[in-house]
Amino acid sequence: MARFSFREISPKGLYARSVLMTLLPTFIILSLMIVYYYNGHLRSVNTKLAQSVARDVDLIDQTCTMERGNLTALAVIESRLALRFDCAFDMSEDIEGLQTHFAYRDVVQSVFQNQMGRPVTVGVMPGGRMLDVRVFSPEQTLRVEIERKRVIVINGHIFIVWVVLFSLFMVLTALAFLRNHVRSILKLTEATQGLGRGQDLSGFVPSGASEIRTAAQAVIEMAERLTGFTEQRTSMLAGVSHDLRTPLTRLKLYLAMQEQTDDVVEARADVEDMAAMLDEYLAFARGEDVENPENINLSDLVQEAGSSFKNANIVVRGVTRVEIVGRPLALKRAISNLVANAISYGTRVEINLTTDGKRALVIVDDDGDGIPAEQYEAAFQPFTRLNAARTQNVAGTGLGLALSQDVARSHGGAVTLHRSPQGGLRACLALPL
Repeated sequence: MARFSFREISPKGLYARSVLMTLLPTFIILSLMIVYYYNGHLRSVNTKLAQSVARDVDLIDQTCTMERGNLTALAVIESRLALRFDCAFDMSEDIEGLQTHFAYRDVVQSVFQNQMGRPVTVGVMPGGRMLDVRVFSPEQTLRVEIERKRVIVINGHIFIVWVVLFSLFMVLTALAFLRNHVRSILKLTEATQGLGRGQDLSGFVPSGASEIRTAAQAVIEMAERLTGFTEQRTSMLAGVSHDLRTPLTRLKLYLAMQEQTDDVVEARADVEDMAAMLDEYLAFARGEDVENPENINLSDLVQEAGSSFKNANIVVRGVTRVEIVGRPLALKRAISNLVANAISYGTRVEINLTTDGKRALVIVDDDGDGIPAEQYEAAFQPFTRLNAARTQNVAGTGLGLALSQDVARSHGGAVTLHRSPQGGLRACLALPL
């Protein structure tokens, strides 16, 4: 038997949870207060009022019995009690429109019957201001007109209305404060996500509570440190590039002037590989930080990457327009690396561009030998060359997948590897829409 969990039905968002935390206790407290007020307090008050008036009606009933013919005594009682009554009411002259269903009728009628010891009926007269109380006995029927507000609290609902209005005001005020707090958190989340996609945080201003401002300031300082580290790394690698390219160029020139024996040809190939490795390493370490993110159509980059490989069996499929924010040169390089990797190990490559509602997916399939699933993670390590059967006679430095993964992560996405339906390797570049 599955266990019920409140988490399954509770809201997932912070603002929705905050609203629920504000509304639910308020609703419960109001409900309990209304139930207590109507079923407890008001019922008790109305009982006391009815008992007080019931004693007056009992006095009238006794006076009618003892002073039935003494009109002066009856008039004095009527004047002092401020009640109109008829000691011998004729039931044939019943009042039309008498309402016998109203709030707390059971309380009032029960109190009157207990006080009088005889059957009593209570109704509201037309207009709603007066109560009609009738006391039945074998000798006579006593009818008394009583102001309704002397017996029943008729404006109790006004108190509830005011309580509800004040509660609503408090809830709206709380929701306004919550909205401001949540807006600050959402701004911080958006800025952090933008930082993960390589966007600039210069327009982000911390706001909200002190804890949120502290967290936002920590994000800004982290972005500044990352930027400084990247700039320092780029400057260092520029110097390394200059220092290494010069001796490599001299070596290439020297070998080109020598007699092209087998040893010289192999040496020239090694130098070319070293130059290519240096270029790839610099591209991997430097990334594409000089680019500014912009709105781009990912479909155009996929088409360009597919058409840049001449004499290759490449098929491009998928949607014709997918809008994302990113650095076009870096993304094109990442896609080209995935395609180049597929071409190196397969004879037929298929590129498919699609979306899953939240992400754009660039899927590259080849019909090569593929790699075991346990080596997928190792394939992303820089300069990693996997089993000899797959890399035999294949040029490369082992940086293609690492470069693509680096670019994907800088855009808030990732590259994953799977078994291709064509039998080879499937590389999936996922980017947030």
